[in-house]
Amino acid sequence: MLVKNAIDVLEKVFLITIAAFTVVAMAQEVIVLISHARVQLKDLLLMFIYAEVLAMVGAFYSSHRIPITIPLFIAITALSRLIILQGKEGDPSILLYESGAILLISIACWIIVRVRERE
Repeated sequence: MLVKNAIDVLEKVFLITIAAFTVVAMAQEVIVLISHARVQLKDLLLMFIYAEVLAMVGAFYSSHRIPITIPLFIAITALSRLIILQGKEGDPSILLYESGAILLISIACWIIVRVRERE
């Protein structure tokens, strides 16, 4: 019982740390955006990733489990951001692999939602 309590406390400390670091990273990003006076799609996608990380921490606190779809949404957003960062000069085959990964993750999300609806 003592070990389980210690692990629970450690887990909560790490989740609070993740949430705090996410908020700090968001604040740093906002400061950079304000200093450059320019917001691009890649910046918005990064902010969305931060928001999803916070949502994942919040979901864990409310239900003591992380819905698998949240990390999958984060992965889709991260891959989208990667595609945008590569620009037009990137290798077309890499673009196909990344877009294929987005498609596979999207299909996985769709399957997970459909299976949960049946339960």
